[in-house]
Amino acid sequence: MSIKILLVDDQELVRTGFRMVLDAQDDMSVVGEAGDGLAATRMLQSRPADVVVMDVRMPRQDGIETTRQICAAGDRPRVLMLTTFDLDEYAYAALKAGASGFLLKDVPPEELLFAIRAVHSGDAVVAPSTTRRLIDRFAPLFPAANSPAPPGLDMLTSREREVLAHVAQGLSNAEIAQRLFVSEATVKTHVGRVLAKLGLRDRVQAVVFAYETGLVRAGGTG
Repeated sequence: MSIKILLVDDQELVRTGFRMVLDAQDDMSVVGEAGDGLAATRMLQSRPADVVVMDVRMPRQDGIETTRQICAAGDRPRVLMLTTFDLDEYAYAALKAGASGFLLKDVPPEELLFAIRAVHSGDAVVAPSTTRRLIDRFAPLFPAANSPAPPGLDMLTSREREVLAHVAQGLSNAEIAQRLFVSEATVKTHVGRVLAKLGLRDRVQAVVFAYETGLVRAGGTG
């Protein structure tokens, strides 16, 4: 079954370039294009999509508000946000709004394709370099080391906290399994329990939660 994609960007040349790459894939099809957030939300009412590839800054309605509206409406479509180094704060806001991931706008085509497939399958995608930049920029806003544990963390077991900390550091399930000397399936189970207990949608929201609550801080774990 083909992954139905909606492209949302105010630059027609950008949309055209993405469409050429995506339509060339056997498992993907672009079902529509929109030049701003308002047009995107209207289009989704008549053209259901699995994944929305969306720019952050657009006229009339930006990608953040559009992401908030899309994610509040249901589990689908998933939103993959595109950003640049200069717009990291917008990407952070988009993740809080419910985006399933973000990439730099100049990623190689194969990375974009991988990200779309991952987001479609229910995973989340975060560009490591951008994540580190985000954390450095927002570190002063995160709780201090001696802050009391916020609501939510006390619901997790010590192992689940440990797994969440590794997820927040950008480690894959396989890498976490290696560090904890357990199977990858066990890590997957722990991640699933963490998301369920905390009411989080995916790994991206888990990363945001871990840093906001002070479980993990820039430069190391809590």
